Amino acid sequence: MRLAAALLATVLLAPFGAMPALAASCGNDGAGFNAWLRDFRGQASANGISSSALRALDGLTYDTKVIRLDRNQKHFKQSFEQFSASRISKGRIAKGRQMMQKYASTLGRIEQRYGVPGEVVVAIWGLETDYGVNQGKMPVFRSLATLAYDCRRSAFFTGQLLDALRIVQHGDLSVGEMRGAWAGELGQTQFLASSYVRFAVDFDGNGRADLIRSAPDVLASTANYLRGYGWRAGGGWAPGSSNYQALLGWNKAEVYARTIAVFASKLSN
Repeated sequence: MRLAAALLATVLLAPFGAMPALAASCGNDGAGFNAWLRDFRGQASANGISSSALRALDGLTYDTKVIRLDRNQKHFKQSFEQFSASRISKGRIAKGRQMMQKYASTLGRIEQRYGVPGEVVVAIWGLETDYGVNQGKMPVFRSLATLAYDCRRSAFFTGQLLDALRIVQHGDLSVGEMRGAWAGELGQTQFLASSYVRFAVDFDGNGRADLIRSAPDVLASTANYLRGYGWRAGGGWAPGSSNYQALLGWNKAEVYARTIAVFASKLSN
């Protein structure tokens, strides 16, 4: 789930009520970052974050690369035909079918529990990270702290940073494991921290929801997310169908949601 969808999703489904109050004055350069971070620690502690989890903030510095990437986001300008053709390759379809065979039993149990067919979650898996290959390597806490301090969307990313700390506190991931895309997206289907806290599930039964390494957790959590956005068992997913809105909940860009739908249909054939 990419950033644009997450911004809308957090407004609609904020798991902890209203956006958190800002920790301190935001800034458009790194000059006030350390003071902001000190104040944020107090806010996080007041929100129930333990002292051990707060060690994730030790030594964080302002990341100018993250700001540059944020300022230069490219919106979907391609037509659906152009975008889908660039994302649904023969190789990606073939690998998707292999993954469906490899995890057939798991996908069957996921559909039974969440009502989402395997081809839909596998399509998202393939589109987001090429089945876990390209998850991103940027340190999530540094990225989120930088974006929370930045004035553009400080309240939104302050909430994401708090939820990232909750992931560590809950024991799902260690600080070192929390690496992902520049805006803090984590794991094989690129959950932002708020979605991780709300929808991630421990489907393999090892005691933690691991969306970095556990394919069963990844696939089940993705299905749980779609169910949270209104997916209902037995419905179709083509544009105009009962479940297409759930795909728009995953990514509000029409070209992306339609690409998921087409890819899933190709995997089902």
